[in-house]
Amino acid sequence: MSVKTVSGRSFAPFGKDRGVLSARELQRVGVVDVGSNSIRMVVFDGAARSPAYFYNEKVMAGLGQGLATTGKLNPEGAVRGMAALRRFSELAEGMGIHPLTCVATAAVREAEDGPAFQRQVEEETGLKLWVIDGKEEARLSAQGVLLGWPDARGLVCDIGGNSMELAKVADGEVGDRVTSALGPFRLQQVEGKGLRKHIEKIMSGLAGEMGTDHERIYLVGGSWRAIARLDMERRGYPMTVLHEYRMTPDDVMATVKWAGDQSLDELRAQTGISQGRMELVPLAMQVLRELVQSFDPPEIAVSAYGIREGLLYEQMPDTIRRRDPLIEAARFTERQMARMPGFGKKLYQFLSPLFQDISSDHDRLVRAACLLHDTSWRAHPDYRAESCFDNVTRANLAALSHPQRVFLGLALLHRYKNSRAGSVMEPLLTLLTDDQIDKAEILGKAMRFGAMFSVRDPAEAGELTLDRGADTLTLTLTRMGRALMGEVAEARFKSLCAAMKVEPVVV
Repeated sequence: MSVKTVSGRSFAPFGKDRGVLSARELQRVGVVDVGSNSIRMVVFDGAARSPAYFYNEKVMAGLGQGLATTGKLNPEGAVRGMAALRRFSELAEGMGIHPLTCVATAAVREAEDGPAFQRQVEEETGLKLWVIDGKEEARLSAQGVLLGWPDARGLVCDIGGNSMELAKVADGEVGDRVTSALGPFRLQQVEGKGLRKHIEKIMSGLAGEMGTDHERIYLVGGSWRAIARLDMERRGYPMTVLHEYRMTPDDVMATVKWAGDQSLDELRAQTGISQGRMELVPLAMQVLRELVQSFDPPEIAVSAYGIREGLLYEQMPDTIRRRDPLIEAARFTERQMARMPGFGKKLYQFLSPLFQDISSDHDRLVRAACLLHDTSWRAHPDYRAESCFDNVTRANLAALSHPQRVFLGLALLHRYKNSRAGSVMEPLLTLLTDDQIDKAEILGKAMRFGAMFSVRDPAEAGELTLDRGADTLTLTLTRMGRALMGEVAEARFKSLCAAMKVEPVVV
């Protein structure tokens, strides 16, 4: 295998030099995934552990369509694929992306003319296609899940056009892996009456090899995401963010039946799923149904992260992998968008007496909220509260469940606004319990007070002491604090105390 050079070091994408890039070098990384159905280029930018999508373009080339019958790449797909890769090469050059890591999966590795396509790509575009086998594909997809879910535990299932891969994940590591011929393009070649038994037989073998005691299955791939979007439509789910969307086996079965009673055009009209993707959904549904029946997981989770994110994770050193993606993204956002970067940490420390006996999951939400509390200040004042809510609930944030997204959004809404009544975001509050809503309001009102109490550091102006026995919240002011404690600050402090159901005391 040839190697590329990065900052004077040799770098092999799948060799011994894994995890070689620094946080600075990871701030803008480009990858291309040449799949059986789609070819996509992604450029990651921002916080190394939780990057934003600086650029993201996909072409539904259909390279692997008909491969099971002809043994060759789809000619039309190869033409479209070459055109896409020429474009991606030029785009990467214009963005200064070096190296642009490109992987090819089932279609190119299995087609008779795959090597010729690989050579043509390198000759015409200068891009080196790293053709990977099924187990390596499973490993990279599982790494993508770990990028988004550091504590992921269960089975990763990645479906492409011509194959489906499974990989175990636990304790931040990828375990056993297996590949299968359960991609929709391959299943198109199976006779209709024998299709179900064909899928059942393969799935039974996979269950025997990988075991059926997994607490969660993580779904990776466009066909799975399309089914999840249909499930959202069936359930009337109030949020359309697919990453970390959860389903039960009963949900899957109900959606398979619901979708089967409608035409593909009707489903497309309701969800906006592309025609090329929707055409593969019926076959993917049959595979998912058998997957759920064979493995019987308590929960199914959807991952928007897969092989492309796995390629980024591949290049991270362990020191970066161990960081919390949510906190890293919040820190990066604060550096880029807050009026006073660094104040979020001081605000968190000032408010910490209010949150002494909380879980680690709740603490990280408090910390993230404080880092993000001032990142929507450029929005019009009339819409700032809703803008905060909308930004966080729809943002590209990892390691954050849907209820946690809404909790964080609601806390930030209350950072700018006392009341949530009449908000256009109210339907999303159905994802929270009454207790979670109360806690988000308290956090928001605490930030609302602390953020305006002092410009430099609220700890220089005063100290908070919560006494649950006496049901009091005491604010002990310094000399500076006495000058800063104007009527607006006093009103916000009283509003916080009212939300906490304690008496305000100012010393």
